Amino acid sequence: MNTSVHLGTLLIGSHTPPGDGAAMVSHCPWDNTLLWQGAAASAEQVNQAVAAARAALPQWLGADRAKCAAAYVTLLKNQAQNFARIMALETSRPLWETRTEVAAMVAKLDHSLAAQAARRAETRLTTAEGVAITHFKPHGVAAVFGPFNMPGHLPNGHIIPALLAGNTVVFKPSEKTPYSGEFMCQLWQQAGLPPGVLNLVQGPASVGEALAQNADLDAVFFTGSVTAGLALQRLQMQYPHRMLALEMGGNNPLVIFNCGNYCAAAYTALASAFLTTGQRCTCARRLIVGPSDQAVVPQLVAMIQSMRIAGPLDTPEPFMGSLISVQAAGAVLASQDHLLSLGGKIVLQASRIAGHDAALTPGIIDVTDVTNPPDTEIFGPLLQLIRVPDFDSAIHVANKTRFGLSAALLSDHRELFQLFYQHVRAGVINWNRPTNGASSALPFGGVGLSGNHRPSGAWATDYCSYPIASMETEKLTAPEKAAPGITL
Repeated sequence: MNTSVHLGTLLIGSHTPPGDGAAMVSHCPWDNTLLWQGAAASAEQVNQAVAAARAALPQWLGADRAKCAAAYVTLLKNQAQNFARIMALETSRPLWETRTEVAAMVAKLDHSLAAQAARRAETRLTTAEGVAITHFKPHGVAAVFGPFNMPGHLPNGHIIPALLAGNTVVFKPSEKTPYSGEFMCQLWQQAGLPPGVLNLVQGPASVGEALAQNADLDAVFFTGSVTAGLALQRLQMQYPHRMLALEMGGNNPLVIFNCGNYCAAAYTALASAFLTTGQRCTCARRLIVGPSDQAVVPQLVAMIQSMRIAGPLDTPEPFMGSLISVQAAGAVLASQDHLLSLGGKIVLQASRIAGHDAALTPGIIDVTDVTNPPDTEIFGPLLQLIRVPDFDSAIHVANKTRFGLSAALLSDHRELFQLFYQHVRAGVINWNRPTNGASSALPFGGVGLSGNHRPSGAWATDYCSYPIASMETEKLTAPEKAAPGITL
């Protein structure tokens, strides 16, 4: 694995020195193998990246942007295995999962082009005053903040539509996944992107703050935790003209009510709660079970106990790897202890895996008798179980959160899903599918603390440009009749 000194900044298409800031390293969370080392960007280099993006705007507006993106996607296809391996090692996710992530990145171009054609097409209407036209313009320079859990797909979901719309971009990956962020940007560089169109800045939260406070930004696109998202929103208060798109976390409910297939329900609950080691914003955090469906719980426990947890490149392939860090694993265990102190009961206890301090076995805590469980996103493999007496109670409990990202119902009855859909507050509402089942052809975002009504997915194209109203005629003519009080 390449462990040479890497760049703290990368001004695409031009020579860039290494970062001037603090030293950075990236290790595999599973076994602590060194993967990447370099230096963070300095505040001056952050400003240089924004200035390069500003200078590149005129040329990029006149470029064949779809052709450049297609060249990037071709390289992405050719490097799919290498990129999947890098992300698997850097996040400790199984290789099969990061392969699906690269496939989603490849598909993003076609989804974005289709969305742009459908949602940002120029419209014309002939009126007595001339032709009324709706155009769309890019915002200008956009900052993209990427998370660690899906370090390719999630920032890629902002970057591709932003570039297609004509924006230039400064990208800050998570400090936990600098290798993945750099590899993706180098593919854009190899694709022949014009200088300054996409620029990489590496570093901790201080680098993100320097970027967010740069006065020359026109838009900020963020995917990550609610804590970081709210901090970023506060930094934008002095820039009300900026487009701000926030995709944050969730305390997502999965309801099982009158479901006849307990094996399928247990598997769907497992996938909802523990895919990506529970480190997806759409993972189920609360399992709400009706009175006739209690038998699903022991099936779920048995299925979890048979789950394979191993290193990202191990064979046979595991379902789960470790969390992103030892600290993240410790936070999950602390949350488990807190739920128990409030009166929660152990169904399955999460615990560290010997020899792998960032890895946990999944846990389930019954919080049915806890009066007010904390309304937080526990970002890891810990599921809260809540038993309810009726469907009204299930909906009430599902909505007992400030978040509103995803929710799902497992039931054989369509009329129950219709009630569920009508009353549950979330941006993703699934029926007999996992909470983390999403399509790139659909919008993706939430309400409440989960987002600010700027859904990503296929609708990312909407926040990458703004509409222009234009009244146009080929020739200026005087009116046949002047307005009162004026003589022609």
